[in-house]
Amino acid sequence: MTGNMESSSDEEEVRTFIEVISEKYNPENFPYGPGVMVLPSPPGSPVKDRLFLPNILVLNHCGINKAGDRSDIEAFCAHVVELDLSHNQFNDWGEICTIVSSIPHLDFLNLSTNPLSGVELEPSMAEVFSRVRRLVLINTHVSWDTVHMLTQHMPELEELFLCLNGFNTVSESQTSCPSLRLLQITDNQLQKWVEVRKFGLLYPSLSALVLANNSVDSVGDTQETLQHLFPNLRSINLNNSGLSKWDDIERLNFFPKLEEVKAKGIPLLQSYSTHERRSLLLAQLPSVTVLNGSAVSDGEREDAERFFIRYYQEFPEQELPERYHFLVSKYGPLAPLAEVDLSPRCTVVDVRWGEKVEAVSLRLEQTVGDLKKQLKALLQLPANGIRLFYIDREMCSVLGPEEMKCSSRALHSYSIRDGDEILVVPKAKSRCSSSDL
Repeated sequence: MTGNMESSSDEEEVRTFIEVISEKYNPENFPYGPGVMVLPSPPGSPVKDRLFLPNILVLNHCGINKAGDRSDIEAFCAHVVELDLSHNQFNDWGEICTIVSSIPHLDFLNLSTNPLSGVELEPSMAEVFSRVRRLVLINTHVSWDTVHMLTQHMPELEELFLCLNGFNTVSESQTSCPSLRLLQITDNQLQKWVEVRKFGLLYPSLSALVLANNSVDSVGDTQETLQHLFPNLRSINLNNSGLSKWDDIERLNFFPKLEEVKAKGIPLLQSYSTHERRSLLLAQLPSVTVLNGSAVSDGEREDAERFFIRYYQEFPEQELPERYHFLVSKYGPLAPLAEVDLSPRCTVVDVRWGEKVEAVSLRLEQTVGDLKKQLKALLQLPANGIRLFYIDREMCSVLGPEEMKCSSRALHSYSIRDGDEILVVPKAKSRCSSSDL
């Protein structure tokens, strides 16, 4: 009896690909729309009636661990081009291969977060992946042997995602994958360039290499070697890597086609301001057109290169980077930027209140309202309101006093100079207008 109960329990844990699509894409649960095909159930199929099946299937977090009937998969998935099976329970490549081999037009396959660690893949199984162009194996903890077995049988593979797999080394392979353009291998434990350089041998056509969140501590190799290993690399992401020397940044220029660089969060740049980081990086990378996700204009590059010269011009000769001498030959020696005095401008005026006259220093960036508050406090003027008149000592005979009516107007707009006069008068207590004065 116990054995039957255990058997029953095991059966309940089996969840097939076909069962899940028949539930999710049943007409009662899934609407008809663009890219959706209405498919009648084949004779003898456990699937009732028909399915509204799109050409992009998203079946993540469904507990799937088996394929189900191959003929049903073939009947329902002939038009499918993308399949997301992430966060399921596949632990047998045979089940995955049954699904993939039954979908003739499959272009994209996501197997992320399935328990595939230590699961062997036979060469005959790997052949069914031959049409897939984009493969996602994030957090599967597959071995490099499995990765190489797959890529050897995927002649059209262009994008490969190997993040979160705990790799601290890279295994070499006898067979390269010349079709691969993008490798994303973030959040692993790669530290040494001697491991990273192997990607050039494995994937000779690589155009984009995403190494973010690995502790890669250097960019090694000579110019000749990097040109040979990475002849087509256009983009590299080194965010949160371990780079700590400007020499490593300079070596990025050895990649002959490199145009885009990301290098945020590296130890080398921690002590610099945001402006210094971008300027110093730009000046060192003359061929880069996109830095940290932002396009580089010609004007920004010139500003950065001039900043670079001024930044290093006081350094001892032995500490000057090679790039410094090239930029000096390009722009010539640059004078240090003039120090601009941005302290508030002040002037001294005579403030007249009745028979009293007092010299007062004014900050010209303040407003008329600020001045009234200052004078009330300084001269102990009554709190019931005052009016201010500006008298230009050189033009008073022509212009006469000008009332300073607008409280928000800045004093510098009156062109006040030393020796001019501010006349303070009390506001009239009657309701007459100010023009009566």
